[in-house]
Amino acid sequence: MDADVIIVGGGLSGLVAAGELIRRGKRTILLEQENAHNLGGQAYWSFGGLFMVDTPEQRRLRIRDSFDLAWQDWQGSAQWDRLDGDRPDDQWAARWGRAYVEFAAGEKHAWLREQGLSFTPMVGWAERGDGNADGHGNSVPRFHVAWGTGTGVSEPFADRARDAARGSRQQIRHRHRVDRLLMEGGRVVGVQGSVLAPDDAQRGAPSNRTVVGDFELRAQAVIVTSGGIGGNHELVRKHWPSRLGTPPRQMLTGVPAYVDGRMHGIAAEAGARLVNEDRMWHYTEGIANWNPIWPDHAIRILPGPSPLWFDALGRRLPAPYLPGYDTLGTLKHLRTAPGLADHDHSWFIVTERMIEKEFALSGSEQNPDITNRDRKLLLTTRLLRGAPGPVEAFKQKGADFVVARDLRTLVDRMNALTDMPLLDAARIEEQIRQRDAEMANPFTKDVQVMGIHNARRYLGDRLTRVAAPHRVLDPAAGPLIGVKLHLLTRKSLGGLQTDLQSRVLAHDGAPIPGLYAAGEVAGFGGGGMHGYNALEGTFLGGCLFSGRVAGRAVADAL
Repeated sequence: MDADVIIVGGGLSGLVAAGELIRRGKRTILLEQENAHNLGGQAYWSFGGLFMVDTPEQRRLRIRDSFDLAWQDWQGSAQWDRLDGDRPDDQWAARWGRAYVEFAAGEKHAWLREQGLSFTPMVGWAERGDGNADGHGNSVPRFHVAWGTGTGVSEPFADRARDAARGSRQQIRHRHRVDRLLMEGGRVVGVQGSVLAPDDAQRGAPSNRTVVGDFELRAQAVIVTSGGIGGNHELVRKHWPSRLGTPPRQMLTGVPAYVDGRMHGIAAEAGARLVNEDRMWHYTEGIANWNPIWPDHAIRILPGPSPLWFDALGRRLPAPYLPGYDTLGTLKHLRTAPGLADHDHSWFIVTERMIEKEFALSGSEQNPDITNRDRKLLLTTRLLRGAPGPVEAFKQKGADFVVARDLRTLVDRMNALTDMPLLDAARIEEQIRQRDAEMANPFTKDVQVMGIHNARRYLGDRLTRVAAPHRVLDPAAGPLIGVKLHLLTRKSLGGLQTDLQSRVLAHDGAPIPGLYAAGEVAGFGGGGMHGYNALEGTFLGGCLFSGRVAGRAVADAL
């Protein structure tokens, strides 16, 4: 045996699993096809949001949360409906979902603090839902942002892995790509793969795939933590569900190109069962990065509740397809509403006041104040006038942004960003004036305006996230800004089916001896613990939880 355990993938779930195994005295080899710059995987690039329930941060902000409320929200969002038959696709997914919510409402906060994580004082209200108490969405703010954003989540685990690699308990082998799982007597006993040529590309940038050698390694167990399919548009299109209409002809990419889904097929060749591959999580508020790192690099706008959202034909989106409310519901609407199948974009129209207060950009590199733990910069960028520096940079340099002092000029400039002019300035002005008429009172019949008033009742939103209600066409709130929005590929919600010990299951429902999986490749647990929808902050949390479960389960089994 070359090690007790081989871990395939150096992302967050793999690092967490490795940490648990090392703590228990097990010898591990961590294999990563990219170079050393990429340890931590996608998590490094994230905003660092974590779903947690009934925390000190929530209580300080007078948020009343509980396991029961969170579990109600999770079930309403997941909508598991594949529970029939001898081996239903959602059998383990639903169990993992409940186990994760119990973790999020229990020891997660204290455990993360023990691992060296800390959190900003504000709790965000992500994915506000479809407007139904028993439906999709968070009833209360639960989005806890780590100091350091994604780097503050991934780097404590990466640092421990690097430290362990200086001793005898762990090896980290970069540029080692797994091509096959070794099977003997029905048991996984190791891996075979290719050694790739050295490549000093910066973190996230494409690297060469030149093979310079091969390898074979054996261990008592293999944990697959290789991530999802978001960087592989061919697989995204292959598994695109008909319920979401047709996939756009053009999609931007929210993850590095190495998030390619290769290990899904490799595990399937070894007999693993893949479930819920048609469940996926993509954003509709993607903008082309003016300073890209990977191909078709997109950044997601994390919008507050005030931007006016129009489809490609200039029709205001109906409730609940509002900024920050129902991600997949909005995606479905934009791909299935009459006249939209041939168009791959939509639009925000906002004022300068809105963009200053309500636009945040997903990603560690887009939030230098939190990433660098600069409290002074945080106060000046989030509480004072002016848009945060990265947002202003997109406004000035981004290909999807146009600015004008009057609406007619703005619409002309928006039409210039498409192959043919689709927007009618008079019709857009009529819709905006109708919305502006609802701003004269603190009550309204407009659902989006109701949402603005509701959000400002929460202290965290009022201070840092939601602009004071105002008319879009008020010259004092200008200039006006139009933002062209694209589909941004991101997460896989299905994957390798695993039991509650992270053991990968075969088609007959039995565990494949020696094979485990964690993170996105396992649908974050069970092959789909999110069901059809996510409550945000649950992707990093899913990697942390499933990696921890896998590491502990393997240590117990050896």
